[in-house]
Amino acid sequence: MATNIELRHLRYFIAVAEELHFGHAAERLNISQPPLSQQIQALEANINAKLLERNNRNVCLTPAGQMFLQEAYQVIAQVDAAAIRAARMQQGELGEISIGFTSTTPFMHKVALSLRQFRERYPEVAIHMHQMNTKQQIAPLQTGRIDIGIMRNTLLPDNLKHHLLFRERFVLAVYDGHPLLKYADKGVDLSMLSGYPLVFFERDVGTALYDEIISLLANAGVTPMISQEAGEAMTILGLVAAGLGISIVTESFTRMKLDGVQYLPLVNNPTYSEVWLVKRINRNNSPAANRLTDLLFSNILNEKC
Repeated sequence: MATNIELRHLRYFIAVAEELHFGHAAERLNISQPPLSQQIQALEANINAKLLERNNRNVCLTPAGQMFLQEAYQVIAQVDAAAIRAARMQQGELGEISIGFTSTTPFMHKVALSLRQFRERYPEVAIHMHQMNTKQQIAPLQTGRIDIGIMRNTLLPDNLKHHLLFRERFVLAVYDGHPLLKYADKGVDLSMLSGYPLVFFERDVGTALYDEIISLLANAGVTPMISQEAGEAMTILGLVAAGLGISIVTESFTRMKLDGVQYLPLVNNPTYSEVWLVKRINRNNSPAANRLTDLLFSNILNEKC
């Protein structure tokens, strides 16, 4: 049986059922009594059931009315809950975010801080983290598999745009007892690295950093002697600690405290590695993703002030 029940019919019925008086219910609803009576009669006709027994003095619920009242409560509660959830979704308090990130991203202080703060403020937003190198993030950003990417500077296709988050200096990671430690106070010039075995990211993993560091060394006239390659930041530092080489890394690496590894400043080196937040052009991200982005930029701005 097809019905055409509107939410206002349910609210009218609930008011009458709770007041058991048409006049009082009409006052509560801020309408006059005759239209209220007509709406209740139309509701009963629509569902083909008598919901109320009424005479000049009394109003009471029929068995069908008692059952319908409970169902009406549930419907109204579900609609109200849906409205609240929709509003919260619009405000970015619900939903989900997919984020691409490089292996060094968790060690970037402001990024890690922003993720933690966002999780504390909006626990009902699901955050899906996908570890990928810079170039691996491009295709998922284009297809929408990930909403935002946190990556190193690289060449982007026309349908992606980047926002600079911050720049990181390069530093030198050496093992305990390395001869270059005597320059810890005044710093190491890149030209001094000639002849020292280096631990590098694998070319296909740390694509952006690999290219940047190779360029740094070339500009300093150094031909790198790569002794080991690794796919993870911690593995690189572990190989350094084992004495298998030294490595040029970014400042975010210094948050990784590993026994046997020390970090030295590089001098006469004006080059930085840029960290980008990348989105697809003409694609509206979810309000939750926008909230996270705003929080991230706010934390970075406050750090600079």
